[in-house]
Amino acid sequence: MRASRLISLLLLLQTRGSMTAGELARELEVSERTVYRDVLALSAAGVPVYADRGRAGGYRLLGGYRTRLTGLTRDEAEALFLAGLPGPAGDMGLTDAVAAAELKVLAALPPALRDAPARAGQRFHLDVPGWFRETAPPPRLADLARAVWADRVVELRYRRGEREVTRRVQPYGLVLKSGVWYLVGRVGDDARTYRVDRVTGVEVGEEHFDRDEGFDLAGHWREQAGAFLRTMLRAEVTVRLSPAGLRQLRHLVDAPFVYDEVVAAATRPDGQGWVTARLPVESVRVAYHQLLGLGPEVEVLDPPELRELFAEAADRFRALYR
Repeated sequence: MRASRLISLLLLLQTRGSMTAGELARELEVSERTVYRDVLALSAAGVPVYADRGRAGGYRLLGGYRTRLTGLTRDEAEALFLAGLPGPAGDMGLTDAVAAAELKVLAALPPALRDAPARAGQRFHLDVPGWFRETAPPPRLADLARAVWADRVVELRYRRGEREVTRRVQPYGLVLKSGVWYLVGRVGDDARTYRVDRVTGVEVGEEHFDRDEGFDLAGHWREQAGAFLRTMLRAEVTVRLSPAGLRQLRHLVDAPFVYDEVVAAATRPDGQGWVTARLPVESVRVAYHQLLGLGPEVEVLDPPELRELFAEAADRFRALYR
């Protein structure tokens, strides 16, 4: 355990240049006293780590000292090569860069771990697109990826409905969701999201933008995705669900939080084991198509127009199978 922590401390200093004892303690989840002891242990082992005094001080490595990746375990080495699964990187035009990086990492590994990429490739494959989707990357994706890496402003032509609009965008990041690529960028002071397959043109200029270092792409995406799903749920229906219907409902709703909220707010089971629950939905028509998949495991109580749709469907089923 301590050996792994010492390697982590060394790599933190190697990648970040200088860190205080407090910063190292937070990263390593130990006390500052433990950091002091670990620094002494590294020094005793011949690692040229020293401390700068003063308010702007901290620990740093002397003279650009670098270490080879000899501290990797087998699990860590194999997990590292899982991060290089080729699909998304290839979509962004980074196939050669990923291959070169893997080759360099492979050369730095000890001989006993050099089968890591082969083992990972034989055991795991990432197939990102959903079923029945095209696998070809959007034509403008590679251009946008280069602009994201370089922090360069782009002139974006974007298909919105039947018309095309032009936007001047600071491209902050790319997100791959269920086989669909999205660009997250700033237009003025607003953060906006664009589907990359609707981008019809990209002009990457020479102008650089100053990235907001506090912007958290993953956090922003989670927040926006949740908000988007909630804005779609503009209606509500009341249903009775059998135990089987309640279990199956999980596979019919579009957002996981919907199912969790339905279960939390459902009534206690009645004498037949059925519960009554309110279900947020996009519309009555969408709810009809979703809930119809539950068959006799659901009874619609409200609104009346949805209950009538189910009654008509039941009559048609009865006539069809009589």
